[in-house]
Amino acid sequence: MVVGSTPNAYSGESLKTLQGHSYRVYSVTFSPNDHLVASGSGDQTVKVWDAITGDCLKTLQGHTNRVRSVAFSPDGNMIASGSDDKSVKVWELSTGTCLKTLCGHRSTVYSVAFSPDGKTIASSSDDQTVRLWELSTGTCLKTLDGHGSTVYSVAFSPEGNMVASGSHDGVIKLWNMQTGECKKTLRSDRPYERMNITGVKGLTAGQKDMLRALGAVED
Repeated sequence: MVVGSTPNAYSGESLKTLQGHSYRVYSVTFSPNDHLVASGSGDQTVKVWDAITGDCLKTLQGHTNRVRSVAFSPDGNMIASGSDDKSVKVWELSTGTCLKTLCGHRSTVYSVAFSPDGKTIASSSDDQTVRLWELSTGTCLKTLDGHGSTVYSVAFSPEGNMVASGSHDGVIKLWNMQTGECKKTLRSDRPYERMNITGVKGLTAGQKDMLRALGAVED
């Protein structure tokens, strides 16, 4: 894992190489004050690094499978991590203690995010859903269902009233955080968008699948 600061980012110079994970690093993020870096790895751990010295300050252990995503809370006091073990864990940075384990997803958790006020966590999963969690209690407030495939990414709007999710189904959905309603579905037109292939002869099943993936429809 390589770290660069702003002055060197333009030159492409590597300032630090942070070594310590024993498998692939799937996610990295800076703390709000830029002093720390958190990383999530296939070695089932989260590591916290000093961005200036490159020292590993803490190794957070508790997940039982790959850690796919890490995020700092807005105040920098907590880290959330999502894993192939289907859980989201919330860690206290000062002690390295796991404060909560949020369970409910039925498959890999690919992305986690804190709301701007730090009171809610959003997580997205291979189970095609986004879940909203109340941090203080660990309760799942809402399950946002509407994607047709793995949801790889989730983010809060700066005001915290909307959640965006991106999926393998090729669309981005914007959700109302309070109601759980999908307000918009964003998709760019594909090459065969809305082409009706109903009754077309000479196409194999594989060719039809490819055309549907590129936007074609069949009644």
